[in-house]
Amino acid sequence: MNGTQETTSAALELHGHGDVDVDQLPMTVVHARRSFVRGFGEDVRDIWSFRGLLVQLVRKELKVKYKDSVLGFFWTLVRPMIQLVIYYVAFTIFLGNSQPAYAIFIFSGLVIWGLFTDILGGCTGSIVGNGGLLKKTYFPREIFPLSVVGAAIVNFLFQMIVLLAALALSAAIGQRVVPTWDLALVPLALVVCVVWGTALGLFLAAATVYLRDLQHLIEVIILALFWMVPIVYSVTLPLNSFAANGHQTLLTLYLANPMLNVIAAFQRAFYTMGPEYTLQANLWPRLAFFLVVGLGLLWLAQRYFSRVQGNFAQEL
Repeated sequence: MNGTQETTSAALELHGHGDVDVDQLPMTVVHARRSFVRGFGEDVRDIWSFRGLLVQLVRKELKVKYKDSVLGFFWTLVRPMIQLVIYYVAFTIFLGNSQPAYAIFIFSGLVIWGLFTDILGGCTGSIVGNGGLLKKTYFPREIFPLSVVGAAIVNFLFQMIVLLAALALSAAIGQRVVPTWDLALVPLALVVCVVWGTALGLFLAAATVYLRDLQHLIEVIILALFWMVPIVYSVTLPLNSFAANGHQTLLTLYLANPMLNVIAAFQRAFYTMGPEYTLQANLWPRLAFFLVVGLGLLWLAQRYFSRVQGNFAQEL
C-alpha cells in the first residue's frame, strides 16, 4: 500500500473518542501517494492548519540549540563575528587589503549568507533527526524543515541588529555611511534567499532519508560555494578577470548564481564606500527573475517531498 497508516490516542481524544479501544478502530491512511501535479494547494492548507505546531517547533529549534548555555542567543552572533575577525585579519593585515570599512563589507555579505546556509544545513537533517516524533502522530512532514527556516530567520534578525550597530559606529567615527535607495533591494533579496533556501532544503530533507551521505556532502558543497560568492572579495575582481581573459561563458555562469545577486544587493544597500566594490548591474529585474524561478523550484521541491514522504517512517 502506498502511504503510511497511523492512528494515535492523542488524535482520538482531540475528536472526543478518548474512551474508544484503539485496536477496534479502522486505520486511517495518511500521506497516501498523490499526483505529482495536483495537491500543492491542499498541502499548503494542511500546513497552515498546523501553524501552531510550526511555531512550537521553531521555539524548540531555538531552545534546543542553546540549551544549558550561559550566553543563550548571544551564540547566534559569535560564529559570524569570529568569521569576521578571521577574514579581517587575514585579508587586511596579512594580505594588505586597503578597502575602506572592510569589516562592514564582509558582514553585509556574511549576514545573508549565514541565513542561506543555516536553512540549507538545518533542513538537510531535519527529517532524519526527528524520526522518533515523525512515527508517533500525523502532521504535515514539511513542518520539520519549515521550523528550521523559521529559526534561521530569527537568528538572521539578531545578526541584522549587529550589522546596523556596526553601521552606526562607522558613522560615529566619521566613515562615509550614506543610506541610498538600494536599501529597497533588501526585502526582495531576503525573500529570494528564503525561497531558494526553503526549496533546496525541502528537497534535501526528503532525499537525505534515503541517502544519508547527503548530510556530509552538503557541508562540503556549502564550504565550496562560500568562495563562489563575493563575501571576502569584491565582485569586481572576478568580473574584470573573466572579461579580460575572454571567459564570457564563465562570466555568465558566475552571474547566474542567485545567492551572488542576493549578496550583491545586501552589499549595495549597506556598504556605501564606493561603486567600485559592488555589483552595479540593475539588480531589480535579476532578483525578480530569480524569485520567479525560486517559486517554481519551491513547487517542484514540495511535490517531490509529498511523493516520497509516505515511506519516511519505514526508512527511519
